Amino acid sequence: MRRLLHIGSQCLIHLGIVLSLSSGQVGAQTGEVIPVSGDTKYVHDPSIIKEGDTWYLFGTASGPNRDGDLPIRCSKDLHEWKKCGNVFDRIPEWIEKESPKTKELWAPDVSYFNGEYHLYYAFSVFGKNTSGIALLTNKTLDPKSPDFRWVDHGLVLQSRVEDDFNAIDPNIVLDHGQAWLSFGSFWTGIKMRKIDAKMGLVASDDNKLYSLAQRKRPPNPPPNPPGLPGDWQAIEAPFIVQHGDYFYLFVSFDLCCRGTKSSYKTMVGRSRSVTGPYLDASGTPMLEGGGTPVVLGNQRWFGPGGESIRQGTERDMMVFHAYDGTTGAPYLQISTIDWSGGWPHVALEGGNPANTPSK
Repeated sequence: MRRLLHIGSQCLIHLGIVLSLSSGQVGAQTGEVIPVSGDTKYVHDPSIIKEGDTWYLFGTASGPNRDGDLPIRCSKDLHEWKKCGNVFDRIPEWIEKESPKTKELWAPDVSYFNGEYHLYYAFSVFGKNTSGIALLTNKTLDPKSPDFRWVDHGLVLQSRVEDDFNAIDPNIVLDHGQAWLSFGSFWTGIKMRKIDAKMGLVASDDNKLYSLAQRKRPPNPPPNPPGLPGDWQAIEAPFIVQHGDYFYLFVSFDLCCRGTKSSYKTMVGRSRSVTGPYLDASGTPMLEGGGTPVVLGNQRWFGPGGESIRQGTERDMMVFHAYDGTTGAPYLQISTIDWSGGWPHVALEGGNPANTPSK
């Protein structure tokens, strides 16, 4: 459920993957799988950033033993990971009052700008659009530092029953210093609002709700899964990154969070403007259901998604979760990104059947 972020020496991104396998394409391009070990089980919706010599991975709490919300994992080398705390021991009181049926917090997005780390996250009730996006800031991610303290800035934006969108799965992108927040799950798809970069909250000079992508319902669709809106259109988890002359919008099609029945797949389109329009490799607008496959599941891993990307002086890489084909448990995955041909290519252990045009 859930950019290039230029932040001085750091760039962050929440996103996807691609292989080139269809006939007539120029070879098969792919990234390289980065092996991981340690505390990698039950990683969900990972968002990654680095401070000093430590990588920090934020995510949605998953698994049978939850001791808090928005768990944090740490690594010195990207390979060996360990749990190193939670952002919250319990859901904040203001969220309990605003949304008393909320049982967990979802899809954190971590970034660094204006001299602070920004952590956007969502609260909701599964299958409902009575949702909200909130913000925390911190001067450092090192819990041993005297400057370590999460500051709660409260609600950024929310959606209500009467709205045709869902304020969940936040992602921040900076365009020449201007911050933009993309978000959305089901309903009428992926949206965007302008953000005041100094405050981290919705900008007062632009109240427009931008539409970026939505799904077309197929003719005679199958019955809706339990707990999902009657008019569901399975698109969510936006992540925008700027690469070269384009902004790339990554989204997840279909369903997460169902173990071996998860059908998540990551799709992508690109635009010369951060607010769109985004087109896939065939030229189909994402507002008309377009999307180029980035990551599809295979026999080893099902439903890869919930992605985040980091760009920097080293090779670009993507972190994401995928469900074990035997047990259905989500695990952390990391791959480098190959941008050859103007589209992202990423590796998934066990092979990846996604078809991606090379133009």
